Amino acid sequence: MTASLRAVIYPVSGLVQAKAVCSTLLGVAPSVDEPYYVHFNAPDQEVGLDPNGHAKGMAGPIAYWHVEDIKTTLTRMFDVGAVEQQATSDTGGGKLIATVLDADGNVTGLI
Repeated sequence: MTASLRAVIYPVSGLVQAKAVCSTLLGVAPSVDEPYYVHFNAPDQEVGLDPNGHAKGMAGPIAYWHVEDIKTTLTRMFDVGAVEQQATSDTGGGKLIATVLDADGNVTGLI
């Protein structure tokens, strides 16, 4: 099993300003630009802006690990003590995401 850290999702309250700041920092335009989510594909890094993140309980950015098989990875993580925070959901096109908590309450995202 391999995993790579390539995506970070930020909860934002001001999507327009956050999009401008992120675009300036990354030097690229958004690849997805919707009122409910903005996504950037920068070299070796994906960055998302979620205007509904705070309402979903996001207290800050969440790092998402890209894994080969999300179901298998979740099972293995649960077996060693991780607890489900957000159940697996399809964000479109078959892309599955989930978040878990470790014993210290740290959030880990999986894609």
